[in-house]
Amino acid sequence: MIIAPLENFAEILIVLVLTTAAIIIMKRDIRSLIKTYALQSLLLAGMALLFFVETGIITLLFLAIIILVSKVWVIPHFMGLVQKKLNIKRDIQFHFLSPITALLASIVIILFVYLSFSNLLPELNRFNSSLFFLGATVGMSIVFMGMIVIFTRKQTLTNIVGYLTMENGVVLFSLFLTELPLLVEFLIVIDLIMLTLIATILAFGIDSTIEEFHTRLNPFASPPKDAPQKNSEDDKQ
Repeated sequence: MIIAPLENFAEILIVLVLTTAAIIIMKRDIRSLIKTYALQSLLLAGMALLFFVETGIITLLFLAIIILVSKVWVIPHFMGLVQKKLNIKRDIQFHFLSPITALLASIVIILFVYLSFSNLLPELNRFNSSLFFLGATVGMSIVFMGMIVIFTRKQTLTNIVGYLTMENGVVLFSLFLTELPLLVEFLIVIDLIMLTLIATILAFGIDSTIEEFHTRLNPFASPPKDAPQKNSEDDKQ
């Protein structure tokens, strides 16, 4: 069980992680979204390191290092490269919900998760700690908040931030409920998938949305009838 001063500090970190998720829902500036995600990941790394200092479990140290390397530095760096290449500064297109409405929906989700977990988690709470309940509740809430980002935004980069926010929520939730080696393996696999996705976007040069990506792929699927004629004209030149 974590001693009181460290438990209070951990609770502050959890609340800050939730705050960054709310900022991600509200933000329209792509660069700010990437920085907010990096900050959220840094807070998660700090929490894993805090638990390592208290418990001495070496897996928590490995987890903190993985988060720092992949989620605080590598993934935000690659996303910054994509943002610069595509020259997309703001995400102003929304599906279904505006940022304000999405934030209100997030508050409703947090209340729903809180009420649901108040009945489900007491049996799993080995230490009878408020920190356990807060971490699990906020972690699951952030998963749903990341889902809201995915469904309400049109920019591809913003959708990726939504997926990564969901992953951070899973990491936070798993810190309290899942076996740590499994969590480390999950984190490595998901980060590799995200890096592959970002590299694909960088290679294809998607202008902004998934719809435009499909438009770019259409010529490969069904080349226009006049394509051979154009090639022959080019050869003549």
